[in-house]
Amino acid sequence: MMPISSFASTHLCWPQRLEPTPRPQRLTPSRQSQWLSLGLLLAIMLSFSMTGCTASTTLTADPPPAAVEPATPSSPDANPAADATTTLETLKFKQGSGAEAFSLKLKPDGAKLVNPGEAELARLTVDDAQKVKIKNAQDKPLGYVVKNGDHWKVENAEQSKTLYVLRRQTDGDYKLEDGQDQPIYRIKVRDYGYEIETPDKQSLYKIKVKEGKISLRNAAEETVLSTKDAIAPIAFAAFGFEVLTPEQQAALAYSVNLTGGQ
Repeated sequence: MMPISSFASTHLCWPQRLEPTPRPQRLTPSRQSQWLSLGLLLAIMLSFSMTGCTASTTLTADPPPAAVEPATPSSPDANPAADATTTLETLKFKQGSGAEAFSLKLKPDGAKLVNPGEAELARLTVDDAQKVKIKNAQDKPLGYVVKNGDHWKVENAEQSKTLYVLRRQTDGDYKLEDGQDQPIYRIKVRDYGYEIETPDKQSLYKIKVKEGKISLRNAAEETVLSTKDAIAPIAFAAFGFEVLTPEQQAALAYSVNLTGGQ
């Protein structure tokens, strides 16, 4: 095929000599078809030429910079290691029927024992030595729970007398004794939790842990008390110590739970 430049100089430029203008001749249909085909061919070639230039420019151009996603600011609430001691919680306890029995409202300096109607039954305050002071709703002292090594002492309001002692044994069991070191209960480790027995091994209560629920069951396997809130099973056992008052039970459970029974 003849190059476009040669074709243009041969067929599209005006002649240099002036000659008489020939009489226009009428183009035959076949001649018209040839010129139309030639014009179409020129248009296609020019189109390909321009497309090639555009493609070349596009290929050699630098690619646009990738979009940068903005950094997501970290949330202070997303820290799973937040100080749990500053978190206020409520431990709710239910009767065997499912009705609410009472609650322990935890505070940074202790807890409150309240009934289902939110009336205050007892007030617990703890000092730096983990000594728990028990007061009633009228702010009258009722007694103390004192942690000392491997045991917890329940003392009277004047701290002049030891009423009960919960001792941790080397084998993982516990014993509740009176102020004269006489055994009252044996708290035995079981695969389901703990069992509270008399000194002569008569079963009184079982503390069973199952599917996130802790329950206190009597000898007939009836649920007496239960909770789904976080409390150490050995601390929960204090609510099975019938010789203690409800205020003493709550204070002992709170004190034992501070260290997980250790």
